[in-house]
Amino acid sequence: MVEIKNINLSDQQAWDNYVQAHDGGGVYLSSAWQQAVENSYGHPMFNLAAYSQHGLVGVLPLALIRKPWGRGNLVSLPFCDYGGILADSGAVAQALLERALHLADEFDAGLEIRMAQAEAVVERTGQFCQVTNKCRMVLDLPGSADQLWKGFKSKLRSQINRGGKAGLVSRRGGAELLDDFYQVFARNMRDLGSPVHSEKWMRAIIAGYGKRATVAVIYKDTLPVAAGITLSHGDSVTIPWASALREFSILSPNMLLYWTFLEYAADNSFSRFDFGRSTPEEGTYVFKKQWGAQPRPLYWYKREDSLAFTKHEMSGGCRQAAEKIWRHLPLPIANYCGPRLRKYIDR
Repeated sequence: MVEIKNINLSDQQAWDNYVQAHDGGGVYLSSAWQQAVENSYGHPMFNLAAYSQHGLVGVLPLALIRKPWGRGNLVSLPFCDYGGILADSGAVAQALLERALHLADEFDAGLEIRMAQAEAVVERTGQFCQVTNKCRMVLDLPGSADQLWKGFKSKLRSQINRGGKAGLVSRRGGAELLDDFYQVFARNMRDLGSPVHSEKWMRAIIAGYGKRATVAVIYKDTLPVAAGITLSHGDSVTIPWASALREFSILSPNMLLYWTFLEYAADNSFSRFDFGRSTPEEGTYVFKKQWGAQPRPLYWYKREDSLAFTKHEMSGGCRQAAEKIWRHLPLPIANYCGPRLRKYIDR
C-alpha cells in the first residue's frame, strides 16, 4: 500500500537523503532547487512523496507555472535539464504519475516530466510524447587533474594556457563572488538576446546548496570577464550557468573558467562532470565535446493533450526577431525586464 502526500519540505532532510541514496538521483532534485523556484519566482511547488510502511519510497517534484498568457504548465522541473520521478518500484512510479495527472486535470494545466533517463511508466500510458532532442554532455573524470590534463590534446591545453599568459586570474569561492558572477552573466545573456534570471534566484541557489555550490570568476586585472556556477551531487559536478564577455574572447577566458572547475572536480574525488544541455552538433555541443564529454540523451515527456496549447511558444523566425531586439536593449532595462520574463520561461 502506497500513500502519496504533497509535503512542504519541512522534512527536507528526508527528501534529500532519499534523492542522494537513489541511483537515479541528481542535483536538480534537491529540495534546494524546489525552494528556490517557489521563494524566488513564486511558482507553487507540489512535492509529491510516496510512503509505504517502510518509509519514503518515491518522490516527484512539480512546479505550477501560471503564465500571463495561455495555459498553465506543471513541470518537473523548470529552469534545468531534468527532474522527474524517483521511485523504488514501477508501482510507486505509477502512483506518483497518477497523482501528477490528477493535479494537471485539477488545474487545467499541461504536464511535462523531464527525465535524465527513460521512464517506462510514463511511456506506457500512451499520453505523452517526447519534446526535445537535446542531450547532456558528461565527462568521466580520472583520479586527478594532472591525469585529466595529460589526456587533453595540445590544442586544448594551449587554449587553456592562453588566458594565464595574458594575465587572466581565476578565483573560486561562494556567495562572495556572486556580484561579479552576475555582472558577467547578465551582460552575456543580454548579448545573446535572452532574458536573464534574477539575482534573487541566483542567491537562493547558492544559499540553498551551500557547500555544494561553487562560484568561479576569471578576472582581467580587477574586471570580471568570465564566470560560472557549479552544483554537486554525490560524485558528480554539474555546471548550469557559465558566461564570458565577447570582447575578451581572444584571451579564451571561458577555457580557463572551465578548467578551473574541472581541475577542482578531478582533484576532489568527483568522477563525473556534467557540462549541461546542448543540441547535437551545434556550437555548445562541439565546445563541450572537445573536453572529452560524451552525449547522454534527455527524456522530456509532455502530455499530448497539452500540445495544442503551446501555440504561444514562438516560432523560429519570431524567436530570432525577439532575440535581435533584446540584444539591443540598454543593459539596465534588460536586467530589469529580464527576470520578469525569465520566470515564465521554464527551460
